[in-house]
Amino acid sequence: MSFLWPQYLWWMLLLPLLPALYLWLLRRRGKPVLRLSSIAVVRQAAGPAWRRHVPPALILLALALLMLCLARPVARVTLPWSKSVIMLAIDVSLSMRVGDVKPTRMVAAQEAARSFLQDLPRDIDVGIVTFAGTAVVAQQVTRDRPSLLAAIDNIQMQRGTAIGSAIVVCLAELFPDHGIDLSDMIFGSQRPAQSLDRQQKAPPKAIEPVAPGSYKPAAIILLSDGRRTTGVDTLRAAQMAADRGVRVHVVGLGTPDGHLMAGEGMAFYLQLDEAGLREVARVTGGEYHQAANADALRGVYQQLGSKLQAETRETEVTALFALLAALLVAAGTTLSLLWFGRVA
Repeated sequence: MSFLWPQYLWWMLLLPLLPALYLWLLRRRGKPVLRLSSIAVVRQAAGPAWRRHVPPALILLALALLMLCLARPVARVTLPWSKSVIMLAIDVSLSMRVGDVKPTRMVAAQEAARSFLQDLPRDIDVGIVTFAGTAVVAQQVTRDRPSLLAAIDNIQMQRGTAIGSAIVVCLAELFPDHGIDLSDMIFGSQRPAQSLDRQQKAPPKAIEPVAPGSYKPAAIILLSDGRRTTGVDTLRAAQMAADRGVRVHVVGLGTPDGHLMAGEGMAFYLQLDEAGLREVARVTGGEYHQAANADALRGVYQQLGSKLQAETRETEVTALFALLAALLVAAGTTLSLLWFGRVA
């Protein structure tokens, strides 16, 4: 635990004076003389001796908590995200037809994505980007789960694997004011003339790099079964995400020899580039998971989903301490009224 105003902790030095003041008040009351036929009558009326000290003890403890509140205590607390966006980037290249993950990699990925969406809280926004030779937004960020499920069902597989482009498109969705343009990054000055909206888009925004993974409201989950064959360089895109503090959690789908089942000539490009994908996760502060079967893939999604639903952060807990102090005062006052008919 830390404190926003630690200088006020000096008030805690007054705490030992409170019990001393209480004992002084007890002695100051003196001993009234009463003529009673039996001392047992007095003991029965007053109740156990310890009772008289319980209400003051509770109030003294409440005062101690209030003094602690002056320093504004801060603790690391796990809290649900108040606003969060998750971008799902799903590989739809032809290698997803491989059957090392039953029934196929693509079907397993779709089923796991559906389960992932159903388990997420409704107040978390989700967007879907699909990528093969290029990357496109299959569904813009929304909380409409039926629309997201429809986008997953309507996936069409294509040639190529543009992993870096998928990350860039996700960042463009998360930061629409940054002027991120995939076409400019790929073609530069040779950008196709048919892109008539070039003048309407904001110029690229100069950003101040932040610590990787420090942007808590958003994360990217990237699923791929192969290696980059086209598009933006994967590590360049990963660095763009890292500079903005966005974590990229990577799921490598498939088995080490799964590419041999495809029966295609360029088997090398169907192999899982674990080294490259791990580096993407490392650079951005995310996690890498390898899912060799459908059950493992669902488990990875569930694990990531539970982590993305909450975050641990430094949170001021002054209100919590103040509430506890108020409850102690209320308890002390109530017991005093019940036992002695007055506030002792």
